[in-house]
Amino acid sequence: MDGTNHMRIMGIVGSPRRGGNTEILVDEILAGAAEAGAGTEKIILNELNILSCQACDGCKDGGKCVQEDDMSELLEKMERCRIWVLGTPVYWWGPSAQLKAFIDRWYGANQAIFKGRTIILAIPLGSGNKKTAQHVVGMFNDIADYLGMNIAATVLALGAHKLGAVGKHASVLTNARQAGKQAVDRASWVQE
Repeated sequence: MDGTNHMRIMGIVGSPRRGGNTEILVDEILAGAAEAGAGTEKIILNELNILSCQACDGCKDGGKCVQEDDMSELLEKMERCRIWVLGTPVYWWGPSAQLKAFIDRWYGANQAIFKGRTIILAIPLGSGNKKTAQHVVGMFNDIADYLGMNIAATVLALGAHKLGAVGKHASVLTNARQAGKQAVDRASWVQE
């Protein structure tokens, strides 16, 4: 964690590959946020124990998810952050399994956690056609509308298939850094 003011931003990496394109994009966004004075934290979903939703409605009936894993602690951390960077590669026109399991568990969370949060999407894809990411982007747009969140930026990295390939896309990295900086600047202005 770093930063000099009270603004907090959390990067959530949904890729199973460490040092991969998703993590590089999330790191650039967090670097831009840090330049704007925000404290940052990065979470690697693949390194947590987040079990899939069982559709049992235990969260609705008992007020708490029945899964005993890392999700409740992660939600507490998320609650302390005003801006979330959600990163996922495009796998078969959708998000990674790690990110999808995480998102599915939002069903049982206190919905107040999400309202008013700012989201930055970081989405690398091997395809050179941005249409390949349309379902991932659309899913996040619908989720944001439903939960009352604001998507401040969507950073797509087309043609980023091989490990670290996004590092050669200077304009994408610049856009990612700017997205982090601008989101913090806007959020700071709104808070004042």
